[in-house]
Amino acid sequence: MDFRWSLVWESVPTLLDGLVVALIATVFGYLIALVLGLVFALLRRSRSPWLSAPVGFFIEFIRSTPLLVQLFFFFYVLPLIGISAPPLATGAFALGLHYATYTSEVYRSGIDNVPVGQWEAARALNLSTRRTWTSVILPQAIPRVIPALANYVIAMFKDTPQLLAITVLEMLGVALSIGSDTFRYAEPVTAAGLMYLVVALVMAWGGRIVERRFGTVRG
Repeated sequence: MDFRWSLVWESVPTLLDGLVVALIATVFGYLIALVLGLVFALLRRSRSPWLSAPVGFFIEFIRSTPLLVQLFFFFYVLPLIGISAPPLATGAFALGLHYATYTSEVYRSGIDNVPVGQWEAARALNLSTRRTWTSVILPQAIPRVIPALANYVIAMFKDTPQLLAITVLEMLGVALSIGSDTFRYAEPVTAAGLMYLVVALVMAWGGRIVERRFGTVRG
């Protein structure tokens, strides 16, 4: 079968709808990952083993199971006990939770790299625990890990095709739908692949800008 570039370009307008869905899932999933990741990192540093141990186990459990399995669990199993949400919301949450376990380790590495003297200075100034974290530790830890955090938004965007398993029609799903209508899969899938590439490159370029702007800890 001959490959027609004209069909690739004809697929683009329809694929843009799928791109919007993929970006929505990525944005909301990334915000969830950033917030939950920080919460996990702080809880895992708790001095109470009754808190840190379950959180540590949960993080390792999520990291050690495939995202696809988690998607199926949230979308097909939880409704059996009365917990359900629209496919896109479920997909964004699953992405966010999955990547939160990775961002938590990134946050933890940034916190561990804050000089010991900063902790000692906070104690010497008799700062409260909340003030120590919000005014001393996190403002130094987070800029150190911005480059690593930026990489995860690209990885999350590239994982959005897995949302097809729970009926979310992002770009790959739209491409396959076009193929089923036209009986030509090569062209729409190629168009989707090129669009993934372009968007990922733009995200990488944006990540470098953020890294240059915020990735240096100022003394």
